[in-house]
Amino acid sequence: ILAKKHEKIVNQRQDFLHKLSKRIVDENQVIVVETLKSKNMMKNHTIAKSIGDVSWYEFVRQLAYKCTFYGRTLIKADQWYASTQICSSCGRKGEKKTLDVREWTCTCGAHHDRDINASINLLLLAD
Repeated sequence: ILAKKHEKIVNQRQDFLHKLSKRIVDENQVIVVETLKSKNMMKNHTIAKSIGDVSWYEFVRQLAYKCTFYGRTLIKADQWYASTQICSSCGRKGEKKTLDVREWTCTCGAHHDRDINASINLLLLAD
């Protein structure tokens, strides 16, 4: 019975990843993703379960083959690209921020949400 429940969860996760990756590929010509070291991130016991649940490697793998199949461009940002540390307004690279820092203000005066700033910086890689 437990094995069937695990199988159901795996199938639900795969179905979700396929639908999400297909939608992203259908709606975009260029897709930019971060190259995350999920193995290293799993060492942080506070976030390990959440990291494992999102199946990041499998999601990027599905994006890659669907981009190839549908003629889209997938850009994988270098793992050392500091998307959360670079100000998307002036381009200045600030200090490394811990995960609990969700917002920050650059010396140029621009106030940033960590995730939105990172997404803008990743978007700039597509140009």
